[in-house]
Amino acid sequence: MKAVVICQKMDATAYFYWKMNRQIDIKKKNRKSGLIIMAMLAAVVAMAVSSMFVGSSAMTFDETLKALMLNGTKAQQRIIWSIRIPRVLAAIIAGAGLSVSGLIMQTTLDNTMASPTTLGVSNAAVFGANLSIIAFAGGFLSVGGNVNNFSVGANPYSTSLMAFIFSTASVLLILGLCKIRSFSPSVVVLAGIAVGSVWTAATAILQFFATDVGLSAAVVWSFGDLGRATYKTNAIMFVLVLLGMIFFQVMSWRFNALLSGDQTARSMGVHVAKLRFLSMLLASMICAACVSFLGIIGFVGLICPHVAKRMLGQDHRFSIPMSALCGSLLLLVSDALSRSIGNGSSLPVGALTSLLGAPFFVALIFSRKGMSRC
Repeated sequence: MKAVVICQKMDATAYFYWKMNRQIDIKKKNRKSGLIIMAMLAAVVAMAVSSMFVGSSAMTFDETLKALMLNGTKAQQRIIWSIRIPRVLAAIIAGAGLSVSGLIMQTTLDNTMASPTTLGVSNAAVFGANLSIIAFAGGFLSVGGNVNNFSVGANPYSTSLMAFIFSTASVLLILGLCKIRSFSPSVVVLAGIAVGSVWTAATAILQFFATDVGLSAAVVWSFGDLGRATYKTNAIMFVLVLLGMIFFQVMSWRFNALLSGDQTARSMGVHVAKLRFLSMLLASMICAACVSFLGIIGFVGLICPHVAKRMLGQDHRFSIPMSALCGSLLLLVSDALSRSIGNGSSLPVGALTSLLGAPFFVALIFSRKGMSRC
């Protein structure tokens, strides 16, 4: 009898020390994750400041600094405050929004290859923009980020509005259809592929009957271009991205539960179907806003979530802000390169994100350690 009591006391003591050591390990891991996030935030801020001094205009460091302090010429101040600063803000906001949306889609759909294009958001936005440009000759077309090379239609925001309307309608259609079939991840992916193919075919038919000018304008719109960003469009994207990130961060423990499977999440009190519907809707709305204002920017929502998860693991308390910072940094670097290597104009930032992201993503795929963590 005494031996049993002694064993129970030893077991209780061992459990107590195990629990204390585990709490210490968790605190150390959380502290380390916080330091990594702060370091990434510092990198984003440093890159944002550096981007102010990069561009096709022949402005020196001193001239750029004076323009930032509102002491330069009017032309220099216009370049900084009307072109470069809106571009930098758009890169930070859109990069964060697309990356976090990709992370949430990968979690809710239980598919590591899911991205903002899963629900055909980009395809629907392209069709809406093509319809506005080709059929109604509306919208704003900026070529290469040059302020002297643009054409204005009846309403400068009509193209973005049409793109947003069609992309939102596509998301609502897909989510409505999937709700009939209990909202399973496989149904969402298949419905997104099917509806996206319909939008692609409709865009091709529309372009077939377009004039040369309309067709070229529609094609140029599809290139991701941060030069279209203004303070108004940035404010709209910022509100959507901020609201989305607050919602996702509050629901982070539910996303963590969802990683263990639907049954486990339900046993922990998570309404899986409702969480999946609201998360996909909000993530798609963020993507729709970014694509509508800036065009197609690929790979940000696919690769950055994997980078964040590899650095900090699957815990959404840390992977959500880390994913946002990774997306902002990738888009800032891509935009700076697009303005640096362009001969008097900016290259499409969407092409550079793919060029930078594709090799890294291939390396991540063939890395056993990377795939095990992603």
